[in-house]
Amino acid sequence: MDRLDAMSVLVTAVDAGSLSAASRKLGMPLATVSRKVSELEGRLRTRLVNRTSRRLELTDAGRSYVAACRQVLEDVDEAERAATGEYTTAKGSLVITAPIVFGRLHVLPVVADFLRAFPAVDVRLLLSDRTINMLEDHVHVAIRIGHLADSSLVASRVGSIRLVACASPGYLAARGVPAAPRDLAAHDCVAFEGLVSSSRWTFRQGKADLPVDIHPRLVVTTAEAAIDAAVDGLGVTRLLSYQAVAARRAGSLSAILEKYEPAPIPVSVVYEGRGLLPRKLRAFLDHAVPRLKASLQQQDVPAAD
Repeated sequence: MDRLDAMSVLVTAVDAGSLSAASRKLGMPLATVSRKVSELEGRLRTRLVNRTSRRLELTDAGRSYVAACRQVLEDVDEAERAATGEYTTAKGSLVITAPIVFGRLHVLPVVADFLRAFPAVDVRLLLSDRTINMLEDHVHVAIRIGHLADSSLVASRVGSIRLVACASPGYLAARGVPAAPRDLAAHDCVAFEGLVSSSRWTFRQGKADLPVDIHPRLVVTTAEAAIDAAVDGLGVTRLLSYQAVAARRAGSLSAILEKYEPAPIPVSVVYEGRGLLPRKLRAFLDHAVPRLKASLQQQDVPAAD
């Protein structure tokens, strides 16, 4: 029995929640996954997991053994990376994740410059608006928008973005400019579903939240569609500042109710910081963090409102 391989299969099964999920993730027959776990139990002469039809539950012995397995696998992985020179030379593959629009506008240009500067490094850029699990998806760096939960990951703040209400100059000329959030009751709105509620927007007055019911004439599921609809004069929309900056600079959209905006939303670069960082990761962080800070400062330059 290859104990390291069996340990890896066991940890994958625990993280995936079941033997069948581990089978799919590893591309390995279910019978093989089950056999490897059973071989570990036979060697240790104790039950590590309780198998049910849907889930895999660790026994007390299993919990302590899996924790030890994780440490062993991490130590072996680190030893292999050190042996290949990963800590002394920027080379190999780097996996980065970011939100879709933010990634295209801000992260992709930084990655392109990085690839030109470090020809021995390849990058896989995962653009997704869902929060990707860095451990399960083997991600080295994540760009997160929002307040971060406590974790063992290291976060470097690179700036912030605002939640901006805006409309086309033509719409505002015809319907008037709202002076306060309550004035939105008399306006048509274009709601971006998934960013904020499609029926209520929350503003800020002093230190207090100010929720306002809105009338969404149109509800869309992408920022691009909300921008296009607002530019077309369908109503007031609400977007993250980087999503609206091009239309604002072009004069197609004008920001409104700026003094009632909520507190800015932080943007952070997140990575696993335990132990010695691989050279490719350190090189990317040194390259990307100052450039993302500069990019975020530029995206909030006053537009032609």
